[in-house]
Amino acid sequence: MLRLQARAGQIRNAACSQLSNIKTTPHSGFKLPQGITRQYSTGTDVEPIKKLMVANRGEIAIRVFRACTEMNIRTVAIYSEQDMMHMHRQKADESYLIGKGLPPVAAYLNIPEIIHIAQENGVDAVHPGYGFLSERADFAQACLDAGMKFIGPSPEVVRKMGDKVEARDAAVEAGVQVVPGSPGPIESAEEALEFCKQYGLPVIFKAAYGGGGRGMRVVRTIEEVEENFQRAYSEALAAFGNGSLFLEKFIERPRHIEVQILGDHAGNVVHLFERDCSVQRRHQKVVEIAPAPLLSREMRESITRDAVRLGQHVGYENAGTVEFLLDKNGQYHFIEVNARLQVEHTVTEEVTGIDLVQSQILVAQGMTLPQLNLTQDQISLHGAAIQCRMTTEDPARNFQPDTGRIEVFRSGEGMGIRLDSASAFAGAIISPYYDSLLVKIIAHARDHKSASAKMLRALTEFRIRGVKTNIPFLLNVLKNKEFLTGVIDTYFIDENPGLFQFIPSQNRAQKLLHYLGQVMVNGPSTPLATNLQPSDTIPTVPSLPTAVKPPPGWRDVLLKEGPEGFAKKVREHKGLLLMDTTFRDAHQSLLATRVRTYDMKRISPFTAFHFSNLYSLEDWGGATFDVALRFLHECPWDRLDTLRKKIPNIPFQMLLRGANAVGYTNYPDNVVFSFCALAVKHGMDIFRIFDSLNYLPNILVGIEAVGTAGGVVEAAISYTGDVSDSTRKKYDIDYYMKLTDELIKAGTHILSIKDMAGLLKPKAAEYLIGSIRDKYPDIPIHVHTHDTAGAGVASMLAAAYAGADVVDVAVDSMSGMTSQPSMGAVVAATENTEFDTGLSLENVSSYSAYWEQARNLYAPFECTVTMKSGNADIYKNEIPGGQYTNLQFQAFSLGLADQFEDIKKTYIVANQLLGDIPKVTPSSKVVGDLAQFMVQNKLTAKMVEDRAEELSLPLSVVEYFQGMLGQPPGGFPEPLRTKVIYSDMCRRIEKNEVLKGAKVYEGRPGATMPPLDFEQLKAELKEKHGHVREVDVMSAALYPKVTDEYLDFKSSYGPVDCLDTKLFLVGPKVAHEFEVEIERGKTLSINTLAVSDLNKNGEREVFFELNGQLRSVRIKDSVALKEMHFHPKALKGVKGSVGAPMPGTVVDIKVKEGQTVEKGQPVLVMSAMKMEMLVSAPISGTVVNLAVTKDMKLEGDDLLMEIE
Repeated sequence: MLRLQARAGQIRNAACSQLSNIKTTPHSGFKLPQGITRQYSTGTDVEPIKKLMVANRGEIAIRVFRACTEMNIRTVAIYSEQDMMHMHRQKADESYLIGKGLPPVAAYLNIPEIIHIAQENGVDAVHPGYGFLSERADFAQACLDAGMKFIGPSPEVVRKMGDKVEARDAAVEAGVQVVPGSPGPIESAEEALEFCKQYGLPVIFKAAYGGGGRGMRVVRTIEEVEENFQRAYSEALAAFGNGSLFLEKFIERPRHIEVQILGDHAGNVVHLFERDCSVQRRHQKVVEIAPAPLLSREMRESITRDAVRLGQHVGYENAGTVEFLLDKNGQYHFIEVNARLQVEHTVTEEVTGIDLVQSQILVAQGMTLPQLNLTQDQISLHGAAIQCRMTTEDPARNFQPDTGRIEVFRSGEGMGIRLDSASAFAGAIISPYYDSLLVKIIAHARDHKSASAKMLRALTEFRIRGVKTNIPFLLNVLKNKEFLTGVIDTYFIDENPGLFQFIPSQNRAQKLLHYLGQVMVNGPSTPLATNLQPSDTIPTVPSLPTAVKPPPGWRDVLLKEGPEGFAKKVREHKGLLLMDTTFRDAHQSLLATRVRTYDMKRISPFTAFHFSNLYSLEDWGGATFDVALRFLHECPWDRLDTLRKKIPNIPFQMLLRGANAVGYTNYPDNVVFSFCALAVKHGMDIFRIFDSLNYLPNILVGIEAVGTAGGVVEAAISYTGDVSDSTRKKYDIDYYMKLTDELIKAGTHILSIKDMAGLLKPKAAEYLIGSIRDKYPDIPIHVHTHDTAGAGVASMLAAAYAGADVVDVAVDSMSGMTSQPSMGAVVAATENTEFDTGLSLENVSSYSAYWEQARNLYAPFECTVTMKSGNADIYKNEIPGGQYTNLQFQAFSLGLADQFEDIKKTYIVANQLLGDIPKVTPSSKVVGDLAQFMVQNKLTAKMVEDRAEELSLPLSVVEYFQGMLGQPPGGFPEPLRTKVIYSDMCRRIEKNEVLKGAKVYEGRPGATMPPLDFEQLKAELKEKHGHVREVDVMSAALYPKVTDEYLDFKSSYGPVDCLDTKLFLVGPKVAHEFEVEIERGKTLSINTLAVSDLNKNGEREVFFELNGQLRSVRIKDSVALKEMHFHPKALKGVKGSVGAPMPGTVVDIKVKEGQTVEKGQPVLVMSAMKMEMLVSAPISGTVVNLAVTKDMKLEGDDLLMEIE
């Protein structure tokens, strides 16, 4: 397959390189059978057209070709080098390259070459379409001089009507009211200033030789005149080949009404009624309506009569449009004549039933309107029509043009819908060189409201991926009540900010294909820790009764009784209660926290049904938050919501690091309070609140935050040392009892003993729990441990016998070693005793079988690669379970396996250097960092103490001594602390950072932190990422950078949490067929077909079959790109890094390197799709790097300049 595709690509490239040198061989083309074409009565002066050229491109060229085919007229297309693959050249019978070597627009303005090609190939008529040369009198004359018919008015009428000043004079002569304007073209900004002083503001610049909004600029202040003159002149010159401008008084709040006219050589002129084109943006029409809604009969007759009168006055032949502004007082003013076919001619065709293009051709052949049965009395209205211009512009980014490859195209069709397009197909390349119009969608129905409903339905059916479109904006217009009434003015868009409130397109399928392609080309997005591969086995979910709700559980008790009543019921319960850590701490210890929601939710219904008497299920907090966002690319809040729906009966429990919430640093108090409130709102029930140093003020913040939120407060004491060893005095029974007194005094509902390192020996458990129970007989006690030494089950049973109400376990296949003790072992050991858990060993076995299979999916993160068994040396080194696994793995991965024993021994030394502290994240990280630092640098304890002022200690160690974690039991060791702080201060002074982060805390760090402004944070996130949720703001408050990266990832790759785990980790192989359920009732069927060779842009194309349809995505090969040169991109999130707002060309650079700029100051002008855009400085500062030159072509987000 790959060889075949590579060969096909070679053939295609070879063909493309030669295509421009080959003229299309004439062929017979499509001919309608005789008798099918419409017959008209003709006179002797009619000269039938046999071959017609369209001197244009895109959808209008195709529109004319279709009309010609129905009339059995042979068609000829012209195309620029940039349009070599464009659809319009394929729709014609013949097509020829023009303007080789010329700029894209200039190619279609090259009159001599167009005439030469037409003559050389026997063309007898030329249709100009709209735009380009359609209103150039010299082109019309050149066609006539060459002996060809020009499908349009006479050159003289084109000239007169194309000159806005002469057209205005003609209207005055015909008795049609006009808008005050300049008597002739404005030659300079100075002339424009004089006009403004004479007639007042506002005024509007208009291109003298073209329309379509190009060269239009409204001026409301004198200061804007010069800049707008330059921009309008430049746009007009680029679009029409002539930059001449004229000025008009700008009429406020008008309706834009235009009348379609049609004339013949005999002097007959008729109207085909009017269109309302008031829905405009930047003076460009977006939506057109025919007829104009709620226009009185008298007004319609008057305005159409004036349009016909003007046409007759100038001797108008062929199709044209007379445009008016209708003000709020019911007065209308002539503004211009478009002496050509309009983009919106389609709606007139729909409501009159008259083919305007064919009428143009027949009139050009010499037929009169009566001969065509087009007298005024024979033209009538039938229903209402709406046209929407679908463009490749991003409404969420101020309608910046978008370019690229259309990856998916699915149109909206059906009764009453017409589509006129050219580049609307999968694989089409949208270039920055031409107008952004993609599809014209026309809806026709009996009235305006019905046509709006059809249009809305059609737009919602469209699926376009690969480029942005204005569909979200059009949908908002169609839903707007004011629009549906039909009476709107040209201020409609400006005065309806709701039109810019977009519901983001999910685009889930295509984003997932991009993710799969990315993994196939560049490897896993989540770094794999070992060479082991995920298992191919899909874990088997044990069977469950169908349509049966899970039985009531302890959460039902909590919801009914509240936290205090819940705690009371727990204490009154007969038997031992269990908390299952399988969903969090177990896989944090064994599998680097990598277990995904996908595998949890599959077993959740079974858990809810068979384990309803669990005290709780730990499924959140700790490292879960960080890892979910950073490595699993899924939202922890979504995990909570998903599991809550599937397990409604078991309380959920989380780990809250007191004032650190679920982070590794201190946060303002309002962040902790807001986090707890949001967690309860999303289904969290029990909060195990601890502090890594047992620093009471930090714990109290968490207790108050959880209590205020309505959660169950489970205050925890972090256990360290050995309370059963009377020789160890620092952490003796008195220490723990005093802490217990304080936590119960603070109002904890449940007391927890948190033994992170598995140090709680059976004897110590009996002593500690027994002492607490004796003093506090009514407080429920919950004990947590790790099984690193292998004594976990014995310790938990000892705790239960001493009076503990709840102990922590993990399902058998996820237990042992650095995880929790075995659930099955505890269940079996207590069966038929007073401590019976009430759980079925058979159900535990089924539950364990699922997780045993699931665990094999996470083989790349398996701790048993390096850790083959538990180890009782933790009673000496006191390394917490999860950290023990991580340190061992790090040592092996760095080739330092032989040094792991040294690291463990040095961990003991480091702990003593730091003051013999409790070791729980984040304090355990401080000890671990110092231990590794000492091993790597071959340092002893004495060397660290003596040389502390000169050593560059790990940041976590410095912050610990600064008091960032709080105050350790017994205080900081001196003089080491003073030396470390002094050393850090000296380094900061050298780097001029003395005031940045150098504060030393003697109390609770968060107490002096100002509250976080959530509204400002939300605004910043919206600016970066568009739509954000409340949970995203909270995640960003805790993990700013990680959340930014997650939101960027989700925007690019969609809901990767829907993929099964093996697909997520390592992607599919070629010829792999699989299904992905993106939501209930919506399943994608995907087949991976092939991966192409590298192209010149450093990309590989990955081919899929999605739901039976061919799809492909282009993925940049990160390895290949390292050896290829590309223009640098602006840095996302760095305001001074200014990127190109759209693909296009640099027209003007207004600053130089070293220049000082103010925020909002214009710094550069870009052009794309014939529209110019001013780029302003996002911040005040100095331009330190100018990365572009004039006329440089850029992609979106390419670096323009850097401002400091």
